[in-house]
Amino acid sequence: MKALITGIAGFAGSHLAEYLLNQAGWEVYGCSLEADLPALLKGKVHGYQSLNLCDAQAVRDCIEQTQPDRIYHLAGQAFVPESWDKPWRTFELNVQTQLNIFQAVIGSGLQTRILLVSSLELYGNIPLAEMPVNEQSLPRPDTPYGVSKLAQDLLGAVFAHQYHLPIVAVRPLNHIGPRQDRRFVAPAFASQIARIEAGLQEPTLYVGDLSAKRDFTDVRDMVRAYHLLLEHGQSGESYNVGSGQVHTIQYLLDTLCSFSTTEITVQVDPARLRKSGKAPLTADTHKLQVATGWQPQIAFESTLLDLLNHERQAVQKL
Repeated sequence: MKALITGIAGFAGSHLAEYLLNQAGWEVYGCSLEADLPALLKGKVHGYQSLNLCDAQAVRDCIEQTQPDRIYHLAGQAFVPESWDKPWRTFELNVQTQLNIFQAVIGSGLQTRILLVSSLELYGNIPLAEMPVNEQSLPRPDTPYGVSKLAQDLLGAVFAHQYHLPIVAVRPLNHIGPRQDRRFVAPAFASQIARIEAGLQEPTLYVGDLSAKRDFTDVRDMVRAYHLLLEHGQSGESYNVGSGQVHTIQYLLDTLCSFSTTEITVQVDPARLRKSGKAPLTADTHKLQVATGWQPQIAFESTLLDLLNHERQAVQKL
């Protein structure tokens, strides 16, 4: 079985590649905007292309050359705040790339199963009384990112119906783990702790709003859900993915700090404050569990320790 992963050089993409490479019978191919594969995947991935998915012809060529049985479309713009600064770029990277993939598969005549990654952000600002959200909850996106993810989700359903493409959409909540971009909260804290321990930063850790609550899932659990859903999910359907456990950012920070013996002072940085007043999104994942039997396996605290150790290793290489 041939699997093509878009965004394979990224956070979730690299973890998904690792997961599939550890399963029997899979050949993994990939593309990304990056010039090269991460070192951990070199020599293991059958084919890698540095590819701009906004280029429709390049996407068609990739599909024709690879002839994939499965496409995991993970490439895109994933940082919510950036969607306010670059809304059109967010739509290009999240919507145009997906359309190019759909049209390339249709043109090839393949019946490739496609996983598209939407987001629970498409639900927007949901009142606490309506939590947890299920797949029938009314979408109310309140960021350009959320709107782009709703567009991806709806387009997947339309193309699945109109062209009989086997398309499954996932709506994940926050996922964290080693190799995550340091713009996100958990690696932002972990990288600072690692630098403080190495004497590369004063012993002050700068933070934003610590009262916010989030549902975090280990990225390794998340990509396992992606694989199960692409194999067992129903075409044209969308599935929520989340751990079902909500933690405050304060608890996340305290847990990371508990893994260090270095004395660390915490200081609020006004530039990092993005207090929204939104209730924390929680997902009803019953539909996912019925389809696949998936449950998260990795404890939140174990995820944070793995993340911190990854940042420590990165500091040692400086």
